[in-house]
Amino acid sequence: MKILVVRFKQIGDAILSSVICKSLKETYPEAKIDYVLYENVAPLFKNQPYINNVITITKEEQKNPFKYIKKVWKVTRNDYDIVIDIMSTPKSELFTLFSRKAKYKIGRYKPKRGYTYTHSILEPSSEFDKAEKFLKMLDPLIKDGVDVKLNPNYSLEFLDEEKTKLHKRMEEEGVDFNKIIIPLAINSRRPEKVYPIDLMKKVAEGLLEKYDSQIILYYSPNEKEFAKKFHEELGWDKRIISTIHTESIRELGALLSNCDIFVGNEGGPRHLAQALDIPSFAIFSPGSNKNDWLSRGNKRHEGIEPRDVRTPDYDKLSSEEKYRLMKPERILEEIEKKMSLVSKYIEKKNLM
Repeated sequence: MKILVVRFKQIGDAILSSVICKSLKETYPEAKIDYVLYENVAPLFKNQPYINNVITITKEEQKNPFKYIKKVWKVTRNDYDIVIDIMSTPKSELFTLFSRKAKYKIGRYKPKRGYTYTHSILEPSSEFDKAEKFLKMLDPLIKDGVDVKLNPNYSLEFLDEEKTKLHKRMEEEGVDFNKIIIPLAINSRRPEKVYPIDLMKKVAEGLLEKYDSQIILYYSPNEKEFAKKFHEELGWDKRIISTIHTESIRELGALLSNCDIFVGNEGGPRHLAQALDIPSFAIFSPGSNKNDWLSRGNKRHEGIEPRDVRTPDYDKLSSEEKYRLMKPERILEEIEKKMSLVSKYIEKKNLM
């Protein structure tokens, strides 16, 4: 059996929707499962046991319609048995259009679209988190009597040599692995998802004072100035490491693999931490709903959003004012609850 799963978009969405690949591999262990992704995200899914082949859509193919169509045509010559178009856009629907022999061509229901699908899936209710919603796209198989092994827990694996290489780099930059290592997400690809910097500095100060910890300000090359300024405003505290930039998404994953608990703005890196099963605590923006992005019932990965501390006049507040309802003191109190999952913290508590 050959299965094609199409998922464009960025890191977080690609990680969350990978539960479809994982569930299908557990259902059909002998199946060949291909995953279509944009090139900036694709490397993250190499060497994963539930994906046989990662198919990359390059930036040039994204921009050039002729090259894109040629790529889709070439991919679909593999004669897949199942094609799942998670994106369900006119562009991604070409994969089902050209997959004439597929028994299942599954996409999301869109008014006046999706005529190439054999099954169109209605948007699930809000009682499901994002990963569970993605798994609803496997309902046509279930209705046809397939014993689908639904698994909402997404995961990623990295090679030992990748993790060892980053461990060495971290040591060279002054990381003391006897301390609790906290990667702090102070930035975001989307400005509206950045917790006010003056408040984030207080969170950082609290983490340093309350725990025997070091903070890593990880960043991509274009975020270096932002991270350095944050560190400078904290007096170049030596307990903060701001000299480790990650040049690829796999390097970021390897870095997080060497850390103890992830804290900071919700986004792709937080999902990456969860995929690595590192405890995490996320700060959600006013425009996000934590129940969508956090896995239900998974106490290792939690967060806070402005609605958790909402006031009677909440709906009249600006985005900035809603953000500021989440006081650093409250965030630190919630993080304290997560520290019981951090082995180094437990060990130090036992020695007291």
